[in-house]
Amino acid sequence: METTQIKDYLRETALARQRLSIASGVVLVMFIGLFFRVWFLQVYEYQRFETLSNDNRIRLQSVVPARGEILDRNGRLLAENKLIYSVEILPSQVDDMGALLNQIARLIHLDEISVERFMAQVKSRPSFEPQTLKLALNESEVARYAVHQHKFDGASLKVQVVRNYPYGEETAHVVGYVGRISQDDLAVIDREAYRGIRYIGRLGIEEMYEERLRGQIGFEQVETNAHGRNVRILERQEPVSGESLILGLDIELQIAAREALGDYRGSIVALDPASGAVLAFVSNPVYDPNLFVNGISQEKYGKLRDNLDRPLLNRALNGRYAPGSTIKGLVGLAALERGFSPAHTEICPGWYSLPGSSHRYRCWNHGGHGEVNLNTAIAQSCDIYFYSVANQLGIDYLHDFLTEFGLGRRTGIDLQGEPTGLVPSKEWKERARGEIWYPGETVITGIGQGFMLATPIQLAVMAATLANNGTRMAPRLVTAVDGTGYEAFKELPILIKQQVNVSNPNAMVLISEAMQEVMHGQHGTARAVGANAMYRMAGKSGTSQVIGIAQDEKYDADKIAERLRDHAIFVAYAPIENPKIALAVIVENGGSGSATAAPIARALMDQYLLKDINENTESEADKRLAIAR
Repeated sequence: METTQIKDYLRETALARQRLSIASGVVLVMFIGLFFRVWFLQVYEYQRFETLSNDNRIRLQSVVPARGEILDRNGRLLAENKLIYSVEILPSQVDDMGALLNQIARLIHLDEISVERFMAQVKSRPSFEPQTLKLALNESEVARYAVHQHKFDGASLKVQVVRNYPYGEETAHVVGYVGRISQDDLAVIDREAYRGIRYIGRLGIEEMYEERLRGQIGFEQVETNAHGRNVRILERQEPVSGESLILGLDIELQIAAREALGDYRGSIVALDPASGAVLAFVSNPVYDPNLFVNGISQEKYGKLRDNLDRPLLNRALNGRYAPGSTIKGLVGLAALERGFSPAHTEICPGWYSLPGSSHRYRCWNHGGHGEVNLNTAIAQSCDIYFYSVANQLGIDYLHDFLTEFGLGRRTGIDLQGEPTGLVPSKEWKERARGEIWYPGETVITGIGQGFMLATPIQLAVMAATLANNGTRMAPRLVTAVDGTGYEAFKELPILIKQQVNVSNPNAMVLISEAMQEVMHGQHGTARAVGANAMYRMAGKSGTSQVIGIAQDEKYDADKIAERLRDHAIFVAYAPIENPKIALAVIVENGGSGSATAAPIARALMDQYLLKDINENTESEADKRLAIAR
């Protein structure tokens, strides 16, 4: 007989209750843990996860400011901003950059150099910063890309502003150009200040005034979708546009000056003596600065770099030449200051020898000028007079006097890289060459030869200082600056570098009269150039030797290679009663200053000084014609 086991309901109920309590405890603990985790994420770490979330959907991107424009004295644009289409890629949104570039290359032309430059930028900059793949798409490329743009995650068609130089090569050496920011630039610039900016000033005004022209970047918070494309702008801080600059340059005179040089290598610098404003600043030959803005090809750059005529050299600023006879007015002024009488005479038989020496220093006029005083020596450019005067003055006195007029010194023009030039002295030769100074070196310094070197801008400053009766102004390209429009431009202050103190107040007048004789006198070396002028001008021609000529040899340009011939130089200012223009003209290998450089100077002075007269004459003629009708 089997025994029936009776269930212990009380025990099972207690066990079930125990298990239910444990399960409820576990659920409660899990709920508390979940609640704490939610609280931890939603409350305690709210700021952190909000930032991470915003980084996924909100992008802070820079807003590039408009670069300041550059204008000439009459408001003509020399550097402007131009709209173009470009393809821009956001690297953080691209999974396979190589595949993306291959797809894009089927729609627009991508050259190897552009791709290499783009990849270098991608590697060197943060992935959240957009990078330009190609600038300046043509119309057909824009159309093709716009149709297929939706297929390319992280890539988009953008409208960009790039620099353009309307006058191109006419202003290359003065305005300069901007170029893309390179790896070398990134090592030295403030990256935050240039965030989103792709260009930086390279030469000329663009380089010198980079900080003013650049402006300050702005920012905007942009909401993006999963493909990295902008959905809406959440917040925006406007950029501050760069300041625009007004130059003292007259673009019409600038163009005329370069055309006057023609195929000659050389330079022309014209100044307003009263203010130091640069009216023309020409170096020839030239190049087109627009080639450099978006990156010049190696082939094109190689042609410019290797060109024997050196178009990339800024001759007006960096060219250094023996000033030749253009300094004879200063040497004569130094003699007057030292106590020489203007009536002091020298006999010119065509040669000069130092006491006790048989070596002959030749005059350019081998037949000689006979007896000459200060006035006739300057007017006829007699070398013998200035050989003798220089020897009597001594090199150290000449050095000290000539430098007061800006020779051998930086003029202070607002351009980077200005050289000093050279006015030699005993101390300089001992320091630079470890040699003593010889009297014969003083003799040839008296006519601007030997070790002496001057730049075109220094010669123009010398002429302007003579025109100003000894007041030496700092030459300046930028005369006004502002960021609010042409009407609100503020003029920059005029800077006086030095006042040359001459003890005899009549001395400057005597030198001016002698330089007028050069242009208008019966025997002046440039009398043919000054003939029939509607105003009086003062000038001085010069010849800068490129190679030495033996004592018993005669200079014959036809027997010398073209690049070894003398440079032609001319300095002048006008009108005499109230000088408005002073200039220096250098024609490399041009021969005679009076025959080659002086006519160029006359043509430019005519254009600048007679423009108002010509315009008034034309206006009166138009009125008479209207009345007649």
